[in-house]
Amino acid sequence: MKKYAVGVVGATGMVGQRFVTLLENHPWFQLTAVAASARSAGKTYADAVGPRWAMGTPMPEEAKNLVVMDAEADKEKMAAAVDFIFCAVDMKKDEIRALEEAYAKLECPVVSNNSAHRWTEDVPMVIPEVNPEHIKVIDDQRKRLGTSRGFIAVKSNCSIQSYAPALHPLREFGIEKVLVCTYQAISGAGKTFETWPEMVDNLIPYIGGEEEKSEKEPLKVWGTVENGKIVSATSPSITAQCLRVPVSDGHTAAVFVSFEKKPTEEEIKTIWKNFQGRAQELNLPSAPKQFLQYFEEPDRPQAKLDRDLEGGMAVTLGRLRPDTQYDYKFVGLSHNTLRGAAGGAVLLAELLCAENYILPR
Repeated sequence: MKKYAVGVVGATGMVGQRFVTLLENHPWFQLTAVAASARSAGKTYADAVGPRWAMGTPMPEEAKNLVVMDAEADKEKMAAAVDFIFCAVDMKKDEIRALEEAYAKLECPVVSNNSAHRWTEDVPMVIPEVNPEHIKVIDDQRKRLGTSRGFIAVKSNCSIQSYAPALHPLREFGIEKVLVCTYQAISGAGKTFETWPEMVDNLIPYIGGEEEKSEKEPLKVWGTVENGKIVSATSPSITAQCLRVPVSDGHTAAVFVSFEKKPTEEEIKTIWKNFQGRAQELNLPSAPKQFLQYFEEPDRPQAKLDRDLEGGMAVTLGRLRPDTQYDYKFVGLSHNTLRGAAGGAVLLAELLCAENYILPR
C-alpha cells in the first residue's frame, strides 16, 4: 500500500521525539515533515534537537536531515506536504486551539496529543479500544469548520489509560463510584532524571490540573454522540489524587471501585482476559494483541518490568482483591509516553485511516 505522508508538529519536544521514533519503519506512515518553534526553524532536525534527544534508541536516520519548519509561520507549507499531522506542541492552550484549528481549516487532519481541544464538544477524544464510535462526530465538526478533509481528533490524558480501560468492560455491572490514586512518571512532565535531578529520591503530591482531568475525562470517553456533540456520561462518580514519583516511564494507578451488581473476582479477570476492542478487530499495526494483561503475582505490575509489554501499548493489571470500603481494589499500569501519549495517538491515527476518516491526498 502507498504510505501516508505524515508530519510531526512540536517534533523537538519529548513527545514529539517519541512520535519520530514510532514512525520509523511504520508499515502505513512515512515521516515526511517536522515543525517546531521559530527558534528551531531552518535547522536540520538533528541540529535542532542536539543533546536534548531523550529517547532510549538512536535518532532515526530518516529524521536527521529533515529541515524543521516553523509550526505557525510555515503551516500552509507543512499542511501541503503531508496527509495529516501529529501535534505535540508546548504552547498556551488558547494558542494550541487556534493552531490546530488553523491546520484543520487548511484541510490537514490533526491527531493531537495536546489537551487543548479535549473539551471541544465536536472533537472526539478517543481510546481506540474503548470509544471508537466517537469518531463519527468528525462529520459534524467538519460542517462547523467548513472542511472536507480537515478535522481535529485527540487522545485522552496519559494517566487515565492506567485505569479507565480496565474499568470499561466492567461497566455492564453498573460502576457506582471510583477512587483512584495515580503515581506518575517524570517523563509525563517532559523530564528525565538528568534534567530534573530534584526528583531523585523524591515525591511531589501535586500535578497541576491532573486530578480534574482524571475525574472528568473518563466520563467524556464513556459519553455518547448526540446531535453532533459528545455528551459526557453522568456516572460513575470518580475522585482522584495524582502524585509525581521518581520513575522514568510508566503511570501506576491504585483503583477502588464499587458496583450496582457486584461481579466475582473470577468474572472480572475473565472479562479482562477476553476483552478486545475495535483496534484488535481491525488488527491495527500498533494495537496490542492482549490489551489488558493481569498478573497473579502479588508484586506486579511494576513499572520497570511491565511498562514495555506489547511495545508499551498494553495495560497491565494486578492485586485485584476485596476492599473494606469499596467492592474491590486493584492496581493498573500503562506506559505514559507510548500508550498514554504518542503511541496512543499513532493507534488513533491508524483507526482513523482504517475507518476512512483520513485518506491519502
